[in-house]
Amino acid sequence: MLKKIMQYSGQAVFYGLFVAVIGYFSSAPAYMHFPKDIALIKASFSHAGQPKEECHVRTADELAKLPPNMRVALQCGRERSPVVFDLELDGKAVYRAELPPAGLSRDGVSTVYQRFQVPVGRHHLRARLKDSVRVTDFNYVKEADVELAPAQVFVVEFSARTGGFIFK
Repeated sequence: MLKKIMQYSGQAVFYGLFVAVIGYFSSAPAYMHFPKDIALIKASFSHAGQPKEECHVRTADELAKLPPNMRVALQCGRERSPVVFDLELDGKAVYRAELPPAGLSRDGVSTVYQRFQVPVGRHHLRARLKDSVRVTDFNYVKEADVELAPAQVFVVEFSARTGGFIFK
C-alpha cells in the first residue's frame, strides 16, 4: 500500500513539473518577430527566361528527310536562358545571382525567394533582371526611394506581363 502511495505521489510531482514547464513556455520568454529598428525586404518571384537559341527554319531538304508526322518547318529548342537577378540597396549589392531554369530539359522557371533584414528609414532600392543570354544588359530595371518602417515587410515581385518589377 505504501508503495502505491509513493508511486502515485511521484507521478503527481512529475506531471506537475511538466505542466509548470509547459505553462511557463506558453507565455514566456516574449517572442519578438523583428528587432525594433529592423525592416524586412523579400524578393520572391518565378520567371521563365527567354529561349536560349533562336528558332531554326528547316529547309525543304531537311523536311524531306523527316518522317511525315514530324515535318514541322520551325524547330525551336526547349532550353531557356538563366535569369540574372541583381538587387541593390543604397548603391550596395544586397543580392546577385544567376538562377538556372528548372526541369530536366532546363525549360522551366527560375525562382527567387530571399529575405534581407535592413535598418529602418529611407533607402534607395534598385532591382535589375536579365532573362536572355542573347542580350548584354539587363532587360528590366526599376529604381525607387522607399521609406521602411519598423517591422515592415517590403516585397519585390516580378511580372513580365505587367512590365517588370512590382514594389509593395
